[in-house]
Amino acid sequence: MSTIAVLGSANMDLVVRQPRLPRPGETMFGSGFTTVPGGKGLNQAVAAARAGGDVAFVGAVGDDPFGAAVRERLLADGIDVTALRTLAGVPTGTAHISVLDGGENSIVVVPGANAAIAALDAVDRTLLADPRFVVAQFERPRGLIREAFSHARAGGATTVLTPAPVVDPGDLLELTDILVPNAAEACELAGVDDPEQAAVVLSRRARTVVMTRGADGALIAREGAIIATVPARRVDAVDTTAAGDTFAGVMVARLAAGEALNAAARAGRSRRPSRSRDPGPRARCRRGRRRNRRSPRNDPRRAPGPARRSRSRLNSWGRRIRLRPG
Repeated sequence: MSTIAVLGSANMDLVVRQPRLPRPGETMFGSGFTTVPGGKGLNQAVAAARAGGDVAFVGAVGDDPFGAAVRERLLADGIDVTALRTLAGVPTGTAHISVLDGGENSIVVVPGANAAIAALDAVDRTLLADPRFVVAQFERPRGLIREAFSHARAGGATTVLTPAPVVDPGDLLELTDILVPNAAEACELAGVDDPEQAAVVLSRRARTVVMTRGADGALIAREGAIIATVPARRVDAVDTTAAGDTFAGVMVARLAAGEALNAAARAGRSRRPSRSRDPGPRARCRRGRRRNRRSPRNDPRRAPGPARRSRSRLNSWGRRIRLRPG
């Protein structure tokens, strides 16, 4: 059986790149459009699988081309889709994503098949009986998540919840071992304005809170106190879609591999967001081009004439780069 089970949403993301958000009543031109499998659950499952995790996915799609594409995406990353149901007459969920030229995004989700299942079936229960980690998000019905977490905890699993989009969690936080909100979600859930205070408040309900803070990194809170901070990596943001999902998926994969929480969180912030292998405006960070170090231009063994000593320095990712004269 898989060590990580993701009870999550699977959508087709419809992504428009545009300079800014339109004003009410305004029509404007975009600069690009693509479709790519997504959904917070699928994103986290793919990220965990690509980080080396043994992952199973529990979800639902419609009997339409989007549903077929989502299934193929999961299979391509080696994810167990035994518990991915195909529902007749119900559309696959969609996410309508506006990506601004500065890299930020806004998203409207139409749940479709993700909201059509209210209880676990026998296949789901069998698959959720043995994993060490069960991961969920609020893009599935809360009653379904509650049933899955109760079932998973009875089997000794660690439960991980991303509370997005934010809804009233009821008693779900008390069933959550690791809560992974971003700063805005944490503040809304806790009913306070300060993110650090929100993490402290939430850690009195969930066992551990790992709160992401964008460029400020992440912090870890437990039992009403902040116990660690994780610095962010410096990058030039192109598209932040799925960045938080990638963080959560990679972190869980590292936890399943036996790493401590602090180290797993550091690994999560180090990974490139993974929504799809397909090219296009997916979540990514621009780190600059790497020159081929074996090219005649900078390999003294192949360049004509005597080898010359070049000036260089370490860039912000620890790679040595050559400085041009002048």
